[in-house]
Amino acid sequence: MGKLTVRALRAVLVVVVLTGTVFAQALMVWALVSGNDPEDGSLPLTPLRLITILGIGTAQVTVVCVWRLVTMVRHGTVFSHAAFRYVDIIIGAIVAAGLVWFAVTALNAPGQRDDPGVTLIMGGVGVAILGVALIVLVLRTLLAQAVARDVEATQLQAELDEVI
Repeated sequence: MGKLTVRALRAVLVVVVLTGTVFAQALMVWALVSGNDPEDGSLPLTPLRLITILGIGTAQVTVVCVWRLVTMVRHGTVFSHAAFRYVDIIIGAIVAAGLVWFAVTALNAPGQRDDPGVTLIMGGVGVAILGVALIVLVLRTLLAQAVARDVEATQLQAELDEVI
């Protein structure tokens, strides 16, 4: 991975994702603490804000883990057992995001009695989020195979060096 690619990815992660999510979380916390936005009863705003803060947290955890993996790629150490920890955390964060989305769906469902299709679509989005976790799990399996091949290649190279 080239330096320009790494810098561009890090810029997007920090400037757009991390800064934007911290700003959104700060606004949510401010709305919860200050009480400037009273609930009118149409939506349960306090639980939705708390769930949003948790959901944003899952994105932030993912960003930090992707940052670490990009660093490992840059140093040429991504094909090691240390990378599994970050991939596993990413999978957990995506599953948590799916569960948070299902909580939002459950909170929104009573208001959608006249149009249950919205709740079904939101449930489908939750299933899609969990599908992303499955895709990352498959990629983790590919990483495991690559690590195994790398270890095998290193052993074979060591044996070849002894012969020569």
